[in-house]
Amino acid sequence: MEKAIFSVELPLPLFKRGKVRDIYELDGHLLFIATDRISAFDVVLPTPIPFKGKVLTALSLFWFEFLKDIIPNHTRSIPLPPQLDPYKSILEGRYMVGIKTKPIPIECVVRGYLFGSAWREYQEKGEVCGIKLPPNLKLAEKLSSPIFTPSTKAETGHDINITIEEMEKMVGKETAEFLISKSVAIYEKASAYAEERGIIIADTKFEFGWHNGEIILIDEVLTPDSSRFWDAELYEPGKNQPSFDKQFVRDYLESINWDKTPPAPPLPPEVVEGTSQRYLTAYRRLTGKDDL
Repeated sequence: MEKAIFSVELPLPLFKRGKVRDIYELDGHLLFIATDRISAFDVVLPTPIPFKGKVLTALSLFWFEFLKDIIPNHTRSIPLPPQLDPYKSILEGRYMVGIKTKPIPIECVVRGYLFGSAWREYQEKGEVCGIKLPPNLKLAEKLSSPIFTPSTKAETGHDINITIEEMEKMVGKETAEFLISKSVAIYEKASAYAEERGIIIADTKFEFGWHNGEIILIDEVLTPDSSRFWDAELYEPGKNQPSFDKQFVRDYLESINWDKTPPAPPLPPEVVEGTSQRYLTAYRRLTGKDDL
Protein backbone atom coordinates (compact mmCIF):
# COMPACT_ATOMS: atom_id res chain seq x y z
CA MET A 1 0.00 0.00 0.00
CA GLU A 2 1.23 3.47 -0.84
CA LYS A 3 2.56 5.49 2.10
CA ALA A 4 0.09 8.22 3.01
CA ILE A 5 1.36 11.79 3.32
CA PHE A 6 -0.23 13.86 6.08
CA SER A 7 1.72 17.09 5.54
CA VAL A 8 4.59 18.42 3.42
CA GLU A 9 7.32 20.71 4.72
CA LEU A 10 9.25 22.52 1.99
CA PRO A 11 12.04 25.16 2.04
CA LEU A 12 9.65 27.71 0.53
CA PRO A 13 7.44 30.41 2.08
CA LEU A 14 4.19 28.82 3.27
CA PHE A 15 1.21 30.61 1.74
CA LYS A 16 -1.54 28.62 3.46
CA ARG A 17 -2.25 25.23 4.96
CA GLY A 18 -5.82 24.22 4.19
CA LYS A 19 -7.85 21.19 5.21
CA VAL A 20 -6.23 19.09 2.48
CA ARG A 21 -3.68 21.23 0.61
CA ASP A 22 -0.37 22.70 1.71
CA ILE A 23 0.21 25.78 -0.47
CA TYR A 24 3.62 27.41 -0.91
CA GLU A 25 4.87 30.54 -2.68
CA LEU A 26 6.86 29.70 -5.81
CA ASP A 27 8.39 32.42 -8.00
CA GLY A 28 5.26 34.56 -8.00
CA HIS A 29 3.03 31.49 -8.40
CA LEU A 30 1.44 29.13 -5.89
CA LEU A 31 2.52 25.52 -5.44
CA PHE A 32 -0.54 23.45 -4.48
CA ILE A 33 0.29 20.14 -2.82
CA ALA A 34 -2.61 17.77 -2.20
CA THR A 35 -1.82 15.75 0.92
CA ASP A 36 -3.71 12.61 1.93
CA ARG A 37 -5.53 14.42 4.72
CA ILE A 38 -9.30 14.02 4.74
CA SER A 39 -11.90 16.20 6.40
CA ALA A 40 -15.47 15.42 7.32
CA PHE A 41 -18.05 17.76 8.80
CA ASP A 42 -15.40 20.50 8.41
CA VAL A 43 -12.95 18.77 10.75
CA VAL A 44 -9.62 17.33 9.58
CA LEU A 45 -9.35 13.68 10.62
CA PRO A 46 -6.12 12.30 12.14
CA THR A 47 -5.96 9.38 9.68
CA PRO A 48 -4.75 10.05 6.10
CA ILE A 49 -6.07 8.15 3.07
CA PRO A 50 -3.41 6.61 0.75
CA PHE A 51 -3.58 7.79 -2.90
CA LYS A 52 -6.13 10.49 -2.06
CA GLY A 53 -3.87 13.48 -2.79
CA LYS A 54 -2.70 12.01 -6.08
CA VAL A 55 -6.28 11.35 -7.15
CA LEU A 56 -7.31 14.93 -6.33
CA THR A 57 -4.40 16.34 -8.32
CA ALA A 58 -4.71 14.06 -11.34
CA LEU A 59 -8.48 14.46 -11.58
CA SER A 60 -8.30 18.25 -11.21
CA LEU A 61 -5.68 18.50 -13.95
CA PHE A 62 -7.79 16.21 -16.16
CA TRP A 63 -10.92 18.33 -15.69
CA PHE A 64 -9.13 21.68 -16.05
CA GLU A 65 -7.98 20.55 -19.49
CA PHE A 66 -11.40 19.10 -20.37
CA LEU A 67 -13.20 22.32 -19.43
CA LYS A 68 -10.86 24.95 -20.85
CA ASP A 69 -13.23 25.66 -23.74
CA ILE A 70 -15.78 26.90 -21.17
CA ILE A 71 -13.47 28.92 -18.91
CA PRO A 72 -9.72 29.40 -18.38
CA ASN A 73 -8.17 28.12 -15.15
CA HIS A 74 -5.32 28.93 -12.80
CA THR A 75 -2.96 26.04 -13.64
CA ARG A 76 0.41 26.78 -15.21
CA SER A 77 3.25 24.54 -16.35
CA ILE A 78 6.53 25.72 -14.84
CA PRO A 79 9.49 23.60 -13.72
CA LEU A 80 10.16 23.08 -10.04
CA PRO A 81 13.35 24.78 -8.79
CA PRO A 82 16.45 22.64 -8.03
CA GLN A 83 16.03 23.26 -4.30
CA LEU A 84 12.99 20.95 -4.40
CA ASP A 85 14.91 18.03 -5.95
CA PRO A 86 15.19 16.23 -2.56
CA TYR A 87 11.39 16.35 -2.27
CA LYS A 88 10.52 15.01 -5.72
CA SER A 89 9.45 11.58 -4.48
CA ILE A 90 6.93 13.23 -2.13
CA LEU A 91 5.72 15.82 -4.62
CA GLU A 92 5.43 13.55 -7.65
CA GLY A 93 1.81 13.25 -8.74
CA ARG A 94 0.41 15.43 -5.98
CA TYR A 95 1.30 18.99 -6.97
CA MET A 96 0.16 21.61 -9.41
CA VAL A 97 1.33 25.16 -9.99
CA GLY A 98 -1.22 27.95 -10.19
CA ILE A 99 -1.23 31.69 -10.70
CA LYS A 100 -2.28 33.96 -7.85
CA THR A 101 -5.82 35.28 -8.10
CA LYS A 102 -8.20 37.28 -5.96
CA PRO A 103 -10.61 34.52 -4.89
CA ILE A 104 -14.33 35.28 -5.06
CA PRO A 105 -15.78 34.48 -1.60
CA ILE A 106 -18.57 32.21 -2.87
CA GLU A 107 -18.79 28.43 -3.08
CA CYS A 108 -20.51 27.89 -6.42
CA VAL A 109 -22.55 24.74 -5.84
CA VAL A 110 -24.47 23.05 -8.66
CA ARG A 111 -26.91 20.25 -7.86
CA GLY A 112 -28.41 17.83 -10.32
CA TYR A 113 -29.89 15.61 -7.61
CA LEU A 114 -31.56 16.27 -4.27
CA PHE A 115 -29.24 15.20 -1.47
CA GLY A 116 -27.30 16.35 1.59
CA SER A 117 -28.06 19.80 2.98
CA ALA A 118 -30.34 20.48 -0.02
CA TRP A 119 -32.51 17.49 0.91
CA ARG A 120 -32.74 18.66 4.53
CA GLU A 121 -33.71 22.19 3.49
CA TYR A 122 -36.24 20.85 0.97
CA GLN A 123 -37.90 18.75 3.67
CA GLU A 124 -38.25 21.80 5.90
CA LYS A 125 -39.21 24.47 3.35
CA GLY A 126 -39.92 22.86 -0.02
CA GLU A 127 -37.10 24.94 -1.46
CA VAL A 128 -33.29 25.10 -1.61
CA CYS A 129 -31.44 28.41 -1.26
CA GLY A 130 -34.65 30.24 -2.13
CA ILE A 131 -35.37 28.05 -5.20
CA LYS A 132 -38.85 26.48 -5.06
CA LEU A 133 -38.89 22.78 -6.00
CA PRO A 134 -41.85 20.53 -6.91
CA PRO A 135 -43.58 18.71 -4.04
CA ASN A 136 -43.09 15.05 -3.14
CA LEU A 137 -39.54 14.67 -4.44
CA LYS A 138 -37.61 11.70 -3.06
CA LEU A 139 -34.17 11.61 -1.48
CA ALA A 140 -31.51 11.52 -4.23
CA GLU A 141 -34.10 12.23 -6.95
CA LYS A 142 -32.84 13.76 -10.19
CA LEU A 143 -33.97 17.36 -10.61
CA SER A 144 -35.64 18.45 -13.86
CA SER A 145 -32.63 20.70 -14.48
CA PRO A 146 -29.52 21.52 -12.40
CA ILE A 147 -29.88 24.24 -9.77
CA PHE A 148 -27.25 26.70 -8.57
CA THR A 149 -27.16 26.96 -4.76
CA PRO A 150 -24.39 29.28 -3.52
CA SER A 151 -22.83 29.30 -0.09
CA THR A 152 -20.35 31.48 1.73
CA LYS A 153 -16.72 30.33 1.86
CA ALA A 154 -15.76 29.77 5.48
CA GLU A 155 -12.08 29.55 6.47
CA THR A 156 -13.13 27.61 9.56
CA GLY A 157 -16.42 25.97 10.46
CA HIS A 158 -19.34 25.37 8.13
CA ASP A 159 -20.12 27.12 4.86
CA ILE A 160 -23.54 28.79 5.01
CA ASN A 161 -26.09 28.40 2.20
CA ILE A 162 -27.30 31.72 0.82
CA THR A 163 -29.80 32.81 -1.83
CA ILE A 164 -28.80 34.08 -5.27
CA GLU A 165 -30.08 37.53 -4.20
CA GLU A 166 -27.70 37.50 -1.22
CA MET A 167 -24.88 36.41 -3.54
CA GLU A 168 -25.66 39.32 -5.88
CA LYS A 169 -25.34 41.74 -2.95
CA MET A 170 -21.92 40.28 -2.12
CA VAL A 171 -20.34 40.18 -5.59
CA GLY A 172 -22.62 42.23 -7.85
CA LYS A 173 -25.34 41.11 -10.27
CA GLU A 174 -23.10 40.85 -13.34
CA THR A 175 -20.47 38.73 -11.58
CA ALA A 176 -23.18 36.55 -10.03
CA GLU A 177 -24.78 35.89 -13.42
CA PHE A 178 -21.40 35.00 -14.91
CA LEU A 179 -20.62 32.56 -12.08
CA ILE A 180 -24.02 30.90 -12.37
CA SER A 181 -23.86 30.43 -16.15
CA LYS A 182 -20.30 29.10 -16.10
CA SER A 183 -20.92 26.80 -13.13
CA VAL A 184 -23.99 25.24 -14.73
CA ALA A 185 -22.22 24.88 -18.11
CA ILE A 186 -19.27 23.14 -16.44
CA TYR A 187 -21.60 20.82 -14.52
CA GLU A 188 -23.63 19.89 -17.59
CA LYS A 189 -20.58 19.09 -19.73
CA ALA A 190 -18.82 17.14 -16.97
CA SER A 191 -21.89 15.22 -15.80
CA ALA A 192 -22.73 14.09 -19.36
CA TYR A 193 -19.16 12.84 -19.78
CA ALA A 194 -19.12 11.12 -16.37
CA GLU A 195 -22.43 9.36 -16.87
CA GLU A 196 -21.07 7.70 -20.03
CA ARG A 197 -18.41 6.24 -17.73
CA GLY A 198 -20.79 4.96 -15.07
CA ILE A 199 -20.60 7.87 -12.63
CA ILE A 200 -23.40 10.25 -11.69
CA ILE A 201 -22.16 13.65 -10.48
CA ALA A 202 -24.96 14.37 -8.02
CA ASP A 203 -23.60 17.75 -7.01
CA THR A 204 -20.33 19.63 -6.98
CA LYS A 205 -18.81 22.96 -6.01
CA PHE A 206 -16.51 25.31 -7.88
CA GLU A 207 -14.31 28.19 -6.88
CA PHE A 208 -13.41 31.17 -9.02
CA GLY A 209 -10.98 34.07 -8.79
CA TRP A 210 -10.15 37.34 -10.52
CA HIS A 211 -6.94 37.53 -12.58
CA ASN A 212 -6.09 40.53 -14.76
CA GLY A 213 -9.72 41.60 -14.90
CA GLU A 214 -10.95 38.13 -15.86
CA ILE A 215 -12.76 35.47 -13.81
CA ILE A 216 -11.06 32.07 -13.98
CA LEU A 217 -11.60 28.64 -12.42
CA ILE A 218 -9.31 27.96 -9.43
CA ASP A 219 -8.51 25.52 -6.61
CA GLU A 220 -9.69 21.98 -7.48
CA VAL A 221 -12.47 20.83 -9.76
CA LEU A 222 -14.82 17.82 -9.87
CA THR A 223 -12.93 15.62 -7.40
CA PRO A 224 -14.37 13.17 -4.85
CA ASP A 225 -13.66 15.86 -2.22
CA SER A 226 -15.68 18.58 -3.94
CA SER A 227 -18.39 16.41 -5.50
CA ARG A 228 -20.75 13.53 -4.89
CA PHE A 229 -19.96 10.69 -7.30
CA TRP A 230 -22.57 7.92 -7.43
CA ASP A 231 -22.47 4.56 -9.19
CA ALA A 232 -24.80 5.01 -12.17
CA GLU A 233 -25.57 1.28 -12.42
CA LEU A 234 -26.77 1.12 -8.81
CA TYR A 235 -28.63 4.44 -8.72
CA GLU A 236 -32.09 4.23 -7.19
CA PRO A 237 -33.91 7.32 -5.86
CA GLY A 238 -35.42 7.26 -2.39
CA LYS A 239 -32.35 6.08 -0.50
CA ASN A 240 -28.65 6.71 0.08
CA GLN A 241 -26.51 5.89 -2.94
CA PRO A 242 -23.32 3.80 -3.31
CA SER A 243 -20.67 6.46 -3.91
CA PHE A 244 -17.04 7.07 -4.89
CA ASP A 245 -16.39 9.97 -2.54
CA LYS A 246 -15.98 10.61 1.17
CA GLN A 247 -19.59 9.74 2.02
CA PHE A 248 -18.17 6.37 3.15
CA VAL A 249 -16.19 8.22 5.84
CA ARG A 250 -19.15 10.39 6.84
CA ASP A 251 -21.34 7.31 7.19
CA TYR A 252 -18.77 5.65 9.45
CA LEU A 253 -18.48 8.76 11.64
CA GLU A 254 -22.28 8.98 11.91
CA SER A 255 -22.39 5.30 12.93
CA ILE A 256 -20.13 5.89 15.96
CA ASN A 257 -22.10 8.97 17.06
CA TRP A 258 -19.14 11.35 17.01
CA ASP A 259 -20.31 14.84 18.00
CA LYS A 260 -18.54 16.43 14.97
CA THR A 261 -16.33 18.65 17.09
CA PRO A 262 -12.49 18.36 17.21
CA PRO A 263 -10.60 16.26 17.89
CA ALA A 264 -11.90 13.78 15.32
CA PRO A 265 -11.57 10.05 16.00
CA PRO A 266 -9.07 7.91 14.03
CA LEU A 267 -10.42 5.83 11.16
CA PRO A 268 -10.17 2.02 11.29
CA PRO A 269 -8.13 0.25 8.56
CA GLU A 270 -11.19 -1.05 6.70
CA VAL A 271 -12.60 2.49 6.35
CA VAL A 272 -9.21 3.82 5.20
CA GLU A 273 -8.87 1.05 2.59
CA GLY A 274 -12.50 1.37 1.47
CA THR A 275 -12.16 5.13 1.03
CA SER A 276 -8.88 4.82 -0.87
CA GLN A 277 -10.43 2.30 -3.27
CA ARG A 278 -13.45 4.54 -3.88
CA TYR A 279 -11.23 7.48 -4.83
CA LEU A 280 -9.15 5.28 -7.13
CA THR A 281 -12.28 3.87 -8.80
CA ALA A 282 -13.53 7.39 -9.53
CA TYR A 283 -10.17 8.31 -11.06
CA ARG A 284 -9.98 5.19 -13.23
CA ARG A 285 -13.52 5.43 -14.52
CA LEU A 286 -13.31 9.12 -15.34
CA THR A 287 -9.88 9.21 -16.92
CA GLY A 288 -9.68 5.69 -18.35
CA LYS A 289 -6.21 5.38 -16.77
CA ASP A 290 -5.02 2.86 -14.20
CA ASP A 291 -1.82 4.52 -13.03
CA LEU A 292 -1.53 7.78 -11.15
